[in-house]
Amino acid sequence: MEHSGVITCKRFWNAPKTLQSHLIRRPFSPSLILLESDPTVAEARKQALRAQALELGFSVMGVAPVQPELRRAYFLQWLAEGQHAEMAWMARDPERRLDPQQVLPEARCIIACGFNYYQPEPRRRGRIAKYALGKDYHNLILKRLKQLCTTLRGWDGINRPYVDTGPLLEKPIGAAAGLGWQSKNTLVINPQQGQYLFLGMILTSVELPEDSAPRDRCGSCTRCIDICPTQAITAPYQLDARRCIAYLTIEHQGSIPLEFRRAIGDHLFGCDECLDVCPWNRWAQATREEKFAARTYPDLREMLDWTHDDFHAATAGTPIRRLKLPRWKRNICVVLGNTGDAHDLPALERAAADPDPMIAEHAHWAIQEIRNRG
Repeated sequence: MEHSGVITCKRFWNAPKTLQSHLIRRPFSPSLILLESDPTVAEARKQALRAQALELGFSVMGVAPVQPELRRAYFLQWLAEGQHAEMAWMARDPERRLDPQQVLPEARCIIACGFNYYQPEPRRRGRIAKYALGKDYHNLILKRLKQLCTTLRGWDGINRPYVDTGPLLEKPIGAAAGLGWQSKNTLVINPQQGQYLFLGMILTSVELPEDSAPRDRCGSCTRCIDICPTQAITAPYQLDARRCIAYLTIEHQGSIPLEFRRAIGDHLFGCDECLDVCPWNRWAQATREEKFAARTYPDLREMLDWTHDDFHAATAGTPIRRLKLPRWKRNICVVLGNTGDAHDLPALERAAADPDPMIAEHAHWAIQEIRNRG
């Protein structure tokens, strides 16, 4: 089994250069007499696609069956108990999400790609999850998946690429494709890359050899469970989004519940606690994608005085942009309430007079927290 995406298909590399060229480059030549049922051709196509994926910057690529194991019972129970919180799209037509062939009836397999986004976290007041430090990943990765789709179309493929927005359960599919195993914090661990991977999927009608799902190698480790400030990982392999700091600081629309505010600590946008503590992430290497390079932001006090124009200018093209200014200021107030001092009170007092009641309420809370600490 190939976890790292290293190409070992001797038949492909020993093939004539003209055949290699047709297998890799687009479009695929119909003049070549290649039988779809020929396993040698299918394997060569897969290795050619993997080579292209690596050239496009992906770290790993694998192929999952079109009907992979998706933890159906757990997913339906998770929805029934409301653990998806306000993420209503997760509950929309769950049977379709559990059956990729309802998304693309012609699909014969699922291509899963992982893109490394790891980088050291900048020292700053107010922590931003590593995935959001630079440019938004959705369009960047989708464009590269579409380049793979161009190759697949050359093989008469019907394709649907998705990056975190389609009706697919990406993490179990990624595990089924051999990218890694779904760990106790529910993220995929690749033994060579760690967990800092964006996942992209392509449903395709092209038949490709499937990769094997690796065995779970978490063992008795519970570091991700133990470190979670809000106990969002309620049991191994189970996560309650209603308690997750990433959800509370990004997806949650309204006031952050009081029971979680202190636990949020200095997390301004998202949370990497359960990733940073994972022993497998010691293998993580800094991303080579320049567009993911961390942006710099002013101090929290200055950002609390931002106008909508300030926010839009500073966050354009980043995942933070979708948060919008009111929730950004809400999060700043929580972080200042947990880490601030008397120097932050003037900015918080101005925020407490904000016409937006959510901002004002969180600012009042932060002021009281700072004063209580003396």
